Amino acid sequence: MDDAMNCPKCNSGHTYQDRGLWACPECAHEWSVEDGGASAETSLEASVRDAHGNALADGDSIIVIKDLKVKGASSVIKGGTKVRNIRLTDASDGHNIACKIEGIGAMNLKSKFVKKV
Repeated sequence: MDDAMNCPKCNSGHTYQDRGLWACPECAHEWSVEDGGASAETSLEASVRDAHGNALADGDSIIVIKDLKVKGASSVIKGGTKVRNIRLTDASDGHNIACKIEGIGAMNLKSKFVKKV
């Protein structure tokens, strides 16, 4: 394979094309050939900021800054809850952080209710 087919992040040759993007199954990196290998998630990571204006990235740890009611359940995520290993998502409803919260499970959070650790 030529270099355009290798992952620009981990240099893996096991990449595949998904619509207009190339994807690497080993590191989950996605990129477009037209943008020269720049990540599709780079622009997302640069735009997601916490309540204090700090840029968030995949794998960061965050702290919830206020009590949040869980929609459809009687549980509450308490302010001060630490969440590790977040993933940034591109959601139109504002819930742009996907994570697992201990004792509750998989959850989507809005970045305006968290702060970076």
